[in-house]
Amino acid sequence: MRIDCYISEKCTSEDGLRTNIACALELENMNANVNLMRIDDEKARSLGIKGSPSVFVNDIELQPLKTGEFS
Repeated sequence: MRIDCYISEKCTSEDGLRTNIACALELENMNANVNLMRIDDEKARSLGIKGSPSVFVNDIELQPLKTGEFS
């Protein structure tokens, strides 16, 4: 399994996100290749990412946003 997380440069949720992912993987007794990437607004727009953090598991976004700005 691959987990890709995109986080804005200003977002303060990285520590909590890391903790939540680690706990979820432990609870489910699973392993994953976890990638956390800090990106700017321009990169977020080019990737179609609308929120921070945005989490994708095997290329599927967990909670897609219909509208909003990357912040």
